[in-house]
Amino acid sequence: MKTELGDNRIAERKLRDKQARRAQIISAARRIAELEGWPNVTVRRLSDEISYSQPVLYAHFGSREGVLAAVAVEGFQEMGVGLERAWKRAKRGNPVESVAAAYLEFAATSPALYEVMFSLSLSVPFGEAATPPELRFAFSQLLGLFEGQGSKSEVITELFWASLHGIAELTRTKRLPPIRQKERVRTLVELFSFPR
Repeated sequence: MKTELGDNRIAERKLRDKQARRAQIISAARRIAELEGWPNVTVRRLSDEISYSQPVLYAHFGSREGVLAAVAVEGFQEMGVGLERAWKRAKRGNPVESVAAAYLEFAATSPALYEVMFSLSLSVPFGEAATPPELRFAFSQLLGLFEGQGSKSEVITELFWASLHGIAELTRTKRLPPIRQKERVRTLVELFSFPR
């Protein structure tokens, strides 16, 4: 009995240690990307940054792309939580406006994270059976805005998302003048505010 209890504790500690290493690797990747960009996030650089051997990193993620995909998935969870909060704040106002503002704020305040989520070529599946729950959660926050639109609700959601992404990217790359940002968002909200 004591041996079994001890074995369980050892297994739990090993699992906690593994989760802590994984979180440390993801955190280091985000920090490097924010300061120097994603091209500088390499397995060698991560290994040096967190003082683990490269085989340890490969054991956790399999490849550099595995690290980036894990960061992207974490980003979708964070974005989903932010959009969910926007929904809750919008009880008195327009949830489309609140969610749009939260989405664009996330993109503007987390540019490196947003880039890995949407601009880098990763094999994270979207809109498939294998789509991670964090991505589904974030998308559901947008989908909830248009549930009353029947069979077109998913397409409307995709168009809204594409519009937000376009505004976020064109703003980030300074293709849209910042002076009209409020007007752009207000007009987008008007276009996508359907009667409830």
